[in-house]
Amino acid sequence: MKHMALVAGSTLALSAVSAKAETWDMALAYSATNYHSEIAAAFAAEVTANSDLEIVTHPGGSLFSGSEIFGAVRRGLAPMGERLISALSNEDPIYEIDSVPFLATGFDGAMALYEASRPALEETLEEAGLHFLYSCPWPPQGFYSVVEATDMDAISGLKFRAYNATTSRMAEGLGMVPTTIEAAELSQAFATGVAESMISSGSTGYDRALWEHVDYFYDVQAWLPRNMVFVNARMWDGLDADTQRVVETAAANAEATCWARAEELAGWYLEQFEANGMTLGTLNDEMLAAFQAVGAELSADWLERAGAQGQGIVDALQ
Repeated sequence: MKHMALVAGSTLALSAVSAKAETWDMALAYSATNYHSEIAAAFAAEVTANSDLEIVTHPGGSLFSGSEIFGAVRRGLAPMGERLISALSNEDPIYEIDSVPFLATGFDGAMALYEASRPALEETLEEAGLHFLYSCPWPPQGFYSVVEATDMDAISGLKFRAYNATTSRMAEGLGMVPTTIEAAELSQAFATGVAESMISSGSTGYDRALWEHVDYFYDVQAWLPRNMVFVNARMWDGLDADTQRVVETAAANAEATCWARAEELAGWYLEQFEANGMTLGTLNDEMLAAFQAVGAELSADWLERAGAQGQGIVDALQ
C-alpha cells in the first residue's frame, strides 16, 4: 500500500508541473551514481525530450527494492523498471543463462551470449506480461574475501553474499555459507560480519567502498551478469506507435552506451581497489580448478532445467 501511494503521489505531483501527456515512474535498484542508474536516467531524459511521455527514474530502491521491482512492474504498480536478470532464476531458467559459470567470461563472449539468448528472453518476458527494452552488463565477476584465499580450507565456512540461485549453489559447492543480500545492504553486511565473501563485479564493490571491510579481490572473471529494463506490456501497448519508436531508439542508445561503459570501467574499478588498499590477485591453480569444477556442475544442472531451449542457445553460441 505504501508503494502504491508513492507511485500515485509522485505521478500526480509530476503531472501538475509537466506539460507531458503521461508520466511513468522507473524503478531502479542501484545508487544514482552507479553507471546502470546514470544510463537509465539518460534513457529517461531522451524519451522525455522527444515524446509526450515523461519518464522519472527512482534509483537506490527508493520506489521499490530490487527484489520487488519485477513483481511491481508485472502488476502495473510501476510502469517500468530495471532488474538483475539472474535474480529471477526462480521464475524461469532462461533468466539464469548469463550467470552460468564460465560459459561467457569476457565482453565479446557475453555479447555473443546475449545475442543468442535475446529472442528467448523476450519471449519469456512476454509470457509474464512484460515487454523487453534493453540489457546492460556488469563487469566480469570476481571473488571478494575478508581472508586470503590460499586454499580451500581458508575460505571454508565463510559467510557468502548470494544474489541469485547460482551464487548460492556455488557458495555451497565451495564450502561457504550463502546468505541473500541486496546490493543496497552490502556495506552494512560486510561491516557487521553478516557477509565475509562474495562473487560480484568491481562496480558493486566500488559503489559500496568495500575496501573499508574487505582486503582481497581475485579477478576470476567467472561470468558477466546483466541487468534488463522492461515495461508492463499492457502499458506498452497503450502507447502510440510514434512514442514506442522513441522509446525503442532511446533503449538501443542506452544499451550501446552501457556495454561500452561497462568495458571501460572494468579495469578502472580494479585500479580504485588497489589505490584504496585492497590486495588484488588471481586464484592459484588449486583454487581456480575448484571454482571451475563447481561451475561445470552448475552448468550441467542449468542445461537439464532449461531443456531444449537452453541447449539451443548454447549450440548457437558455440
